Amino acid sequence: MSVQPNYGSSYGLGPELDLSDFNTVLTILGAFIGVLGLISYVVKERLYISDSLVATLLGIAFGPVAANFVRPASYGNEDRITLPFTRLVIGIQLVLAGIQLPSMYIIKQWKSILMLIIPIMTIKWVVSALVIRLVFPTLSYLESLVIGACITPTDPILANAIVKGRYAEKYVPEHLRDIISAEAGVNDGFGYPFLFLAVALLKVESRGAAIADWFVHVWLYEILLSVIYGVAVGLVARKLLQLSLHHKWVDQEFFLAYFLSLSLFVLGTCGLIGTDDLLAAFIAGNAFSYLDFYRDQTSDDSLQTTLDTLLNLSIFFWIGATMPWEAMKTIDPGWRLVVAVLAILVFGRLPWILAMWKFIPEVRSWKDSLFAGWFGPVGVGAIFYAQIALPYFADDTSYIALYQHIKPIVYATALASITVHGITVPVMRLGVKAPAGFMSLTKSFTRWTAPPVMLPVAGPSGPPSAAVSRRPSLDLVEVRRQAALSHPTASDVVQTRSPGGPTIKFVSAHEAATMSTFGRRHSQPHDAAEEV
Repeated sequence: MSVQPNYGSSYGLGPELDLSDFNTVLTILGAFIGVLGLISYVVKERLYISDSLVATLLGIAFGPVAANFVRPASYGNEDRITLPFTRLVIGIQLVLAGIQLPSMYIIKQWKSILMLIIPIMTIKWVVSALVIRLVFPTLSYLESLVIGACITPTDPILANAIVKGRYAEKYVPEHLRDIISAEAGVNDGFGYPFLFLAVALLKVESRGAAIADWFVHVWLYEILLSVIYGVAVGLVARKLLQLSLHHKWVDQEFFLAYFLSLSLFVLGTCGLIGTDDLLAAFIAGNAFSYLDFYRDQTSDDSLQTTLDTLLNLSIFFWIGATMPWEAMKTIDPGWRLVVAVLAILVFGRLPWILAMWKFIPEVRSWKDSLFAGWFGPVGVGAIFYAQIALPYFADDTSYIALYQHIKPIVYATALASITVHGITVPVMRLGVKAPAGFMSLTKSFTRWTAPPVMLPVAGPSGPPSAAVSRRPSLDLVEVRRQAALSHPTASDVVQTRSPGGPTIKFVSAHEAATMSTFGRRHSQPHDAAEEV
């Protein structure tokens, strides 16, 4: 006897609403990304509000604490989903961060990076643990060091959001943006030594044996091996791609997406051998772009930025939806969590960079130190390290208090950092009297005085609108200048060469009038290989 499926009617046919969790999440996430995309210019370039803040707030709004449309607990074990999700997003972001830095940047600026990693990071770890110990007396100082290690690394995703965009490009010096990105990439991988030292001191009876095992396993196997492996994989991947370009075996799409395969390969292989995948990913990205090979060829492409945005929106939406509100109430029904988080954000990093900026070559003034000291955000990296730490104490009754405090404190610190650093620039714009140049820039952002101008580009055959030239002519330069003079705040829509078709690129009229079109690379990647 067969059982007929019930499709929602007495005849076994007809529509049936499927309000499953998967369909709900797809609907909300798709609508959120679509609506945000429609107003993305206003949010990012006029209001200067970060995508991560908007995504986190929307995750909270649609999560269990509010609308309850997104119910992470019903999808399975939250921690088993969060750990690989954060690891994947951070790994891809770190490869991108390494690629986007100038060639051999880590070697050239080793002194600045070393100062930010060794003394600054260590002081933040110790101070954060001290704050946690003072505010939560049920935790010992060693237990507080475990939580402090999770929130010590600077988050590369939030750091990239801070150093990108028109505001950063206009008002933050390039050397400062580069050092913040480099520090975030390196110290996210250096979170392992701090975390595992605290874990070893708690779990191993002999302190000497714990430190010896920590040095051999963490510093030699995880840190040193990951650096060597990252350099080797990055250089080999670069050589293989250059060889493929030389023989014209690779097309434009796979050339642009090659960084993604590099990210996945490094994360997967490092996971298999048990070494530091985050540090290896960043090192591999920078080695892959040695001599600015890949960086220059993809500088005008939007694939990296688009993938970066989609990953950021997804992970921060998930973080907002999985915020452990009940656990926060359990460990702190009153003021302790707020005091601890604010103290960590204020005293964890800023005072020490202000005190030592003269020993950091790339932090060239006290204003640079103020910016670098404040913008050391805590985010996805902290969530990742919290997920790494939790299994060590899940089944140990001796550390019940520590296990109960890890997620609430780490998530609360990440939420505060996402919020505070996400609104810092808008608050600065509202609270500080801006100079005339800044006001004119703001005016150009908030009001269109002329419609966009579509500039025709002469092609190898046919009328100007029918083809795109590989090298713009003098006529195009003159048209750009005339458009800038006629509409000083308008945006030009410039067509540039792409083997898959014309690419529409928005540039300011001022940039269109002053940029040199002969120094830009609009050639196919095969031409680039021949130049190399």
